[in-house]
Amino acid sequence: MNRTITSIASVLVLAAALVSCKTDPNSPGVEYMPDMYRSPAPEAYVDYGNSESLDLTQPMKEKEGSTRVLSANPAPGTIAYVGAEMAPFVLPYPLKNTPEDYERAAIEIKSPLLSEKKHIEKGMAVYAIMCEHCHGAEGHGDGLISTKGAIAGIPDYATKLKDLPEGKIFHSITYGKNLMGQHASQLDKLQRWQVTEWVKCLQLGITTPEFDENGMLKKPAAAAPTT
Repeated sequence: MNRTITSIASVLVLAAALVSCKTDPNSPGVEYMPDMYRSPAPEAYVDYGNSESLDLTQPMKEKEGSTRVLSANPAPGTIAYVGAEMAPFVLPYPLKNTPEDYERAAIEIKSPLLSEKKHIEKGMAVYAIMCEHCHGAEGHGDGLISTKGAIAGIPDYATKLKDLPEGKIFHSITYGKNLMGQHASQLDKLQRWQVTEWVKCLQLGITTPEFDENGMLKKPAAAAPTT
């Protein structure tokens, strides 16, 4: 009798050992009441489908058909709900990426910002991160990418692009122009207008802006016409 019990116990132990052997190094093996000591950890951007168990290893997720989904873009025409102050910066940009609309931008697109300290200083900071490597700190087209020979002929804001309208500046930042790629995916509408405000300073040769008591930009006096 004892020999029979010992044999049965040996078989059960062997079976338990075989069942507990897993090829998945992340698997905890057979667990007794795991919900008592290990809570589920849902992951962001994972579609678990109809699975009732969220606490799965990656091979288990793949076996059940649970797939990782990337963050999706909003549906076309979606407008974010914001306060009145931000309303001008969430509406869709009306012009398309065409030569005709680039010319229209010069007339139809106007900055909703005032040339004041908070916007210009923010535009300067964003410009230093996103634009300076090509256009240079003072907008002369002498950034590192230009001086290292990767791209030649980047125009100077204070000369060749001195009279470029603000609408065309914004349009170019939004869609890109020539070798410059689009920046709408990196900068929101407010940031693009703030960069435009700083570029307008560089067009005037202003590299160290000064502001009056109301925080408005002090512009240099116009040069007297020569005869």
